[in-house]
Amino acid sequence: MKAGTAGEEKETIIGWDIGGAHLKMARAEHGQITLATTLKASMWLGLDQVREALNRLRPLFQSNATHVFTMTGELSDGFPSREDGIRGILDFIDTEFGRDNVRIYAGRAGFVDLSHAYDLGPDIASANWHATAELSARTETDGLFVDMGSTTTDIIAFQNGKLRNAGYSDAERLLTGELVYTGFTRSALIGIAERVPVRGTMTPLMNEYFANTADLGRILGTLDEADDHYPAADRRAKSLAGSIGRLARMVGRDSTDLDESEWIDIARWFSEHQLRMIYNGAFMVAGNARLNPAAPIVGAGIGRPQIMKLARRLERPYVDFGSLIASSQEARDHASKAAPAAAVALLWSKREKP
Repeated sequence: MKAGTAGEEKETIIGWDIGGAHLKMARAEHGQITLATTLKASMWLGLDQVREALNRLRPLFQSNATHVFTMTGELSDGFPSREDGIRGILDFIDTEFGRDNVRIYAGRAGFVDLSHAYDLGPDIASANWHATAELSARTETDGLFVDMGSTTTDIIAFQNGKLRNAGYSDAERLLTGELVYTGFTRSALIGIAERVPVRGTMTPLMNEYFANTADLGRILGTLDEADDHYPAADRRAKSLAGSIGRLARMVGRDSTDLDESEWIDIARWFSEHQLRMIYNGAFMVAGNARLNPAAPIVGAGIGRPQIMKLARRLERPYVDFGSLIASSQEARDHASKAAPAAAVALLWSKREKP
């Protein structure tokens, strides 16, 4: 946005992504993101968990800001159905923010006021991927947007500045490869593979939540500890030794049974297997859209180390979401991690005024 344009540059916009495990916030001022953050908010334990996280963030935004929301938390098993989840989260927004200066992102239906949002559940549900991909398409024109968070990975093709998604709902996107249910910290290892090579033998895994993908990142040195907001599977130390111990338990062993270098190799195998899951989805999505081979991967989320590897496997350039958006240098990395919150804030700031 150029200096001297309409008074929108003076508007403070707070973007929110209310997820099942995290609350993400991004503040836009003068048309750029100046702050972004992610907090633990265990939706399945009740909306009080989200309220607690919100209260921690209140000092970071002014009361007269415009608040724009997207959500994924309606899928949480804290609600009896997705429809109940959408209504519950909208009621929560109403209680905490009121209806003045509040807008809900309804994906393909655009931004709507809170009262109208109750009638647009299918458009609103888990539409955060739409916001980030839409903003990427407006900037990069052609590409494959990939956002890997703590639990899931979204993969969306765009061409000529338009989204080319084949599915819209979670159920549809699971079938098209546009939603791959694996993430960078909270995914159980048993959800990645059934067997793993241990000293040359494909060994069945314990069908238990003994270890997760945060353990892989910790062992391989790709995890930023600030991105792992939840306790370890055994609630013990989040350390290299602790992660190796949890990984060992997956194959019925103790960490002393193998050398540290062997455990690192096993962690690398798991990470590679997870990458293959994402690769398969990306290959399907790019093929379905007949995406130009030179079109880049636009990466967002805490799992960007995996997305960079994906770009190399697909032989495509890599572009970080944070480098595409208007953002202060200090906020750029956090804005990429909280990409949906940043996206809805910037999409609202760029909207056409009546």
